[in-house]
Amino acid sequence: MRILLTGACGFVASHLLDRLLADGHDVIGVDNLATGKRSNVAHQAANERFRLIEADVVEPLAIDGPLDWVLHLASPASPVAYLALPIQTLRVNAEGTHHLLELALEKRCAFLLASTSEVYGDPLVHPQTETYWGNVNPIGPRSVYDEGKRYAEAITMAAQRAHEIPVRICRIFNTYGPRMASDDGRVVSNLIAQGLTGAPLTMYGDGTQTRSFQYVDDLVEGIVRLMASDTTAPVNLGNPTENTMLELAELVRALTGTSSHIEFLPLPDDDPRRRRPDISRAREKLGWEPRVALRDGLQRTIDAFRAAPAGSRRG
Repeated sequence: MRILLTGACGFVASHLLDRLLADGHDVIGVDNLATGKRSNVAHQAANERFRLIEADVVEPLAIDGPLDWVLHLASPASPVAYLALPIQTLRVNAEGTHHLLELALEKRCAFLLASTSEVYGDPLVHPQTETYWGNVNPIGPRSVYDEGKRYAEAITMAAQRAHEIPVRICRIFNTYGPRMASDDGRVVSNLIAQGLTGAPLTMYGDGTQTRSFQYVDDLVEGIVRLMASDTTAPVNLGNPTENTMLELAELVRALTGTSSHIEFLPLPDDDPRRRRPDISRAREKLGWEPRVALRDGLQRTIDAFRAAPAGSRRG
């Protein structure tokens, strides 16, 4: 297939790129490099089936030739990034999604939106099913990402109903792995970077809040299976195993061998207390569930952080 992949230089999209190329597809990558890094795709630079375009999808794209898929993964995704780029985050999920849906309509191809568990906000339902409408503060600092993705889902479904564009929506829960930026503000990369340098392990709140962590290879497998399915409704892709932040910190401390102490800091505004996906739909429709255990995935990620030049780990 011939596939357009936005946000191609980002953490998740660069791993998806590797899988698509390994499966024999041709990929046109698009990235404005606001948060993505060319180093994430440098190993594919000589691949004749890959081409990278530096462009911002808030403007319409002119792509020659046919396309089979538009995969929209472009957006700042970590709190540090989207709080630093609030307007850009809203625009890439609003105007960017609109333009890419128009491109899919022009090319008569399928469209996949990478959405997020953040559409559930600070959930009042636990675990979160795709039928839950969420509990989001529409004007809080995190709303630039939360509401941006909610709008992206809404216009994607509107385009499907109005123009019969084949669409897929994956709601991605906390994902980690190699190529995460050490300064992106996400808890796994924060703790690993701190553990490897001997800095205090920062803990926001009292550490009893929970997340569910999936290794990036599991997520990529879920996206590929979603593309192959006929499932139009949103699908949660995440790990149903729930961990407290303190449990995560202790595991990172053990795997990095650090003696760093844990430093407690105030909980950010609107930070969810609990987050865990119900993946019944993914199991039923995709035959998918995560395979990589947290300890194993963290060890792979720590090894990658250790092997990477210090400058390349930064955003």
